[in-house]
Amino acid sequence: MKLYQSIGPNPHVVRMFMAEKNMDIPMETVDLMGGENRREAYLAVNPRGQSPALVTDSGLVVTEITAICEYLEDIHPAPALIGTTPDERGETRMWTRRIDLSFCEPAANGFRFSDGLKMFESRIRCVPEAADGLKAVAQDGLAWLDGQMQGKTWVCGDRFTLADIMLYCFLHFAARVGQPINEAHTNIAGFYERAGARPTAGA
Repeated sequence: MKLYQSIGPNPHVVRMFMAEKNMDIPMETVDLMGGENRREAYLAVNPRGQSPALVTDSGLVVTEITAICEYLEDIHPAPALIGTTPDERGETRMWTRRIDLSFCEPAANGFRFSDGLKMFESRIRCVPEAADGLKAVAQDGLAWLDGQMQGKTWVCGDRFTLADIMLYCFLHFAARVGQPINEAHTNIAGFYERAGARPTAGA
């Protein structure tokens, strides 16, 4: 197998997921800042030009972070980061999707359409007038998640899962692009501190 990775929160999710499973997969870094991901060689790997991309032993290319992590869980089930039962897997997938839609996507696009506009405007359709609204949507999502985290160690209770990895990696990214955690969100702040203390957080 081989993982094409780069800067940014999406590859960070996959690297941290791999580290939690103690998986050692060869990696090749794609230069996003230099536009390598939009050139012919990488587009032959992933036609969408996005990172990360996992090339399996059979030659299949799996992209999209949740799909990659699901694949890795299937081939390396322990420790379980999605779940060992239908109930656990359903809970993890539900929260991963909620976090993605309510926080990750609006926060990332809020960055792409403002601070990251110079880099992205020639690569994707950007909507600069939507940037402030998207950042506000992301903060609304965090406010809701903060309430849902009351009394819980991790998103799914006592289980550390893909949902936690996704939330942590995107909080880490957002804080570095002008979207820090609101100090009123004490449950999210506590979660971020706990997740950041894991040895895998810097993967």
